[in-house]
Amino acid sequence: MIDRRHFLAAGSAAIVGACAAPGGMGALATPYLLSDVQERAFRFFWDTTDPVTGLAPDRWPTPSFASIAAVGFALTSYGVGEKHGWITRDQNRDRTLATLEFFARAPSGPAASGTSGHKGFFYHFLDAKTCTRFGRTELSTIDTSLLLGGVLFAQSWFDRADPKESRIRALAEQLYRAVEWDWITPRGTFVSMGWHPETGFIRSDWDIYNEGMILYVLALASPTHPLPPATWGALTKRFEASWGNRWGEPHLQFAPLFGHQYSHMWVDFRGIRDPYIASKGIDYFENSRRATHAQRAYAIENPGRKIGYGPDCWGLTACDGPGDFTVTIDGSPREFFSYSARGPGERDDGTIAPTAALGSIAFAPEIVEPMIAKMHARYGAGIYDQYGFRDSFNPTLTRSDRPLQHGRIVPGIGWVDGDYLGIDQGPIVLGIENRRSGMIWDVMRRNPHIRRGLGRAGFTGGWLA
Repeated sequence: MIDRRHFLAAGSAAIVGACAAPGGMGALATPYLLSDVQERAFRFFWDTTDPVTGLAPDRWPTPSFASIAAVGFALTSYGVGEKHGWITRDQNRDRTLATLEFFARAPSGPAASGTSGHKGFFYHFLDAKTCTRFGRTELSTIDTSLLLGGVLFAQSWFDRADPKESRIRALAEQLYRAVEWDWITPRGTFVSMGWHPETGFIRSDWDIYNEGMILYVLALASPTHPLPPATWGALTKRFEASWGNRWGEPHLQFAPLFGHQYSHMWVDFRGIRDPYIASKGIDYFENSRRATHAQRAYAIENPGRKIGYGPDCWGLTACDGPGDFTVTIDGSPREFFSYSARGPGERDDGTIAPTAALGSIAFAPEIVEPMIAKMHARYGAGIYDQYGFRDSFNPTLTRSDRPLQHGRIVPGIGWVDGDYLGIDQGPIVLGIENRRSGMIWDVMRRNPHIRRGLGRAGFTGGWLA
């Protein structure tokens, strides 16, 4: 285990000095830092998740509801923790089994309250005390998909002839088979973003290039309620509108980096191609690599003159922000946002999220690893704590007479978030592991549902062969 006290007390300058210095020491510093970052992010899930229900909080330490997507990341992170010896297999098994038992028994139905889900889908947020729908949140198709990513990871991870491990596999199969993908396609082809018992289906569908690829892989593969294979071709026809080359090599554009990352946490897109991406001469992994490099190029260009942006400080995605207000800085009005999806040229208020880069570490380690070391060295005293990097920070906002929604102004840094977010901690744990060992991809390659979904979508080559 890494001595985590070293990174809080020993001085970030020593770490970046080693990284920047020529010779052998520079090659060792980043792996040590990445190990510490990964373990701290893992412990966010292990420490804050309810051990009885397996429900992971949306954020911490601010009291919050549970996030079903965060549960999917948590279930997968437990395998990472077991692999590195941070928890035992028995601890992993018992926590995972409790989680799947909860979701299998959770009340379901069309009622507006008192239920956790409906037709196999679950509500985006669940009340941490009642474990049922929080407020008027939606029955979420993408968040259910991210939950299922963790469920199917557990199904393939627990492969021993042990009664509890057999039970985990059976529960995972039960949960996956229960999802009625063909019910939530009210406009005939694509999956709706969700459903409310008060108003019905959300009017927007998953019909562009974004994080929804894993949703369609799962929907196509369903043994009980599958979408037709032609759905994938209809989807990728719409991808063409997103193709462009702003800030770098041509790739499918989606401004926040999470859209290029989430599906890849579980699905190994290296070397496998559907007809659409094959026509571009690349695969979706390469597409995400290009998107990551484009964010760095945008930060170097820095068209909005944000403080801190550059080759060693970048990363825009969905994350917390200081609040929704305008402040005059150096004679110019600057608009800021609270939680929002940020990207190059889209709601970019100077808020940087470490998860944006770390979630892309498997795609572009050559730019992510040195940048993270320098970010830690420059800002670590204010943004690196118990569970690793705080969700986000903003060096442009160094003072404000407006109430801050989250966090505080830290002298010498700017605004720093006070929270960690589960859906941002998850890509840190999983992304680093896929960079280090490819373990999550290796496990998911064995899952028959993932293989079936990719095949029905028309993927060929690489490991599928």
